[in-house]
Amino acid sequence: MIEPTPARMAAVSAPSGASELLPELVRAWQQRFGRRDAPRVFFAPGRVNLMGAHLDYNGGPVMPVAVDRGTFVALGPRGDGRLRLASRIEPGECEIDLALAAHSARSGAWFDYPLGVALALCARRPRAVGLDVLFGGNLPIGGGLSSSASICVGTSLAFERAWGIELSSLERIEVALWAEREFVGVKCGIMDPTSIALARRGRLLWLDCRDRSFEHVALDDARIAIGVADSGVRRELARGDFNLRVEQCRAAFEQLRRYVPGATCLRDVPAGVLASHAAELEPVVARRALHVVSEVERTFAARDALARGELAAFGELMVRTHASLRDAYEVSLPELDCLSETACALDGVYGARLTGAGFGGCVVVLLHPRASAALAPALEAEFARRFGRVPRVTIYASSDGPRELEL
Repeated sequence: MIEPTPARMAAVSAPSGASELLPELVRAWQQRFGRRDAPRVFFAPGRVNLMGAHLDYNGGPVMPVAVDRGTFVALGPRGDGRLRLASRIEPGECEIDLALAAHSARSGAWFDYPLGVALALCARRPRAVGLDVLFGGNLPIGGGLSSSASICVGTSLAFERAWGIELSSLERIEVALWAEREFVGVKCGIMDPTSIALARRGRLLWLDCRDRSFEHVALDDARIAIGVADSGVRRELARGDFNLRVEQCRAAFEQLRRYVPGATCLRDVPAGVLASHAAELEPVVARRALHVVSEVERTFAARDALARGELAAFGELMVRTHASLRDAYEVSLPELDCLSETACALDGVYGARLTGAGFGGCVVVLLHPRASAALAPALEAEFARRFGRVPRVTIYASSDGPRELEL
């Protein structure tokens, strides 16, 4: 395993839109909290996952890449020991006394995510001075680009610096996971915070979620562009449906593990074992297991295709993944199917599939850079014809991980 480099304090590469967002965020922070000083500002990217759909909590391999849009965190110290959290994107504000932080409970609002991070860090007994914190960003919320992990990882880095805590990238991942799993209550896997915390520009992350080993794999910018089409259907993690799939996969593993000595997760179950014993599972559980087992095979095949430079083969595997997510895992929607199918019909597109948990959100499109200009008009026209509205289509660059930005 390659050891991650520490988060860098100065901007390594400016996030897309930072020149407009930063001055606006600083002014909004000053107005919201009635201050004249300047805040410190931190950034954490979002991510798209090219392959390995719903494998992270099943111990499988994933292939995410961080994107150059994400969460911005502006903060400054207070003298009264209180933590105030506000957002330019979501309504509602949270204020707590840090001395009583351990008694905080989740509310179901957006600020549960940064509040969970604060609680995890307070448990490490830092010099937890009061803070005025304002969040902003340019990442679709609930779009499958991991806005929740972006805010958790970005908040952790920002609070660490404000409170004099020294965490490694791997420790920061654990803080973000605790916030989402234990405080917010989403049974997420390790992929999202890991892909953000360890991100490197010009690289995707090959992450084995069974043993957490990883490597950074180069992306050929001359041959690869990443498009994201936002369906506009907000899923807000569809928490109940997502957690249900986690439980269904767990049920499949408990039934099948007896046939695979030494198996520790559903990823370890071979396709032949599932085929031989699928009738022993409830039909819906068997479908979930079929997706996971076949997706493991597809993801390893995709890594091999990428190593050979065979982008068409990689893209075909993405298309097969989308079909499995639609038919076996049942997390797609007509809007997502439309975007994926329309994109794949275009010259220069290697492949497309829904990204994130599904139930709405976005489709990721892998394409040649020369095809980028044609992507948005084609998707907009067909989507508008079928659904009466226009999706937002964006071409992303890869990004470095969380960092402090220079004002």
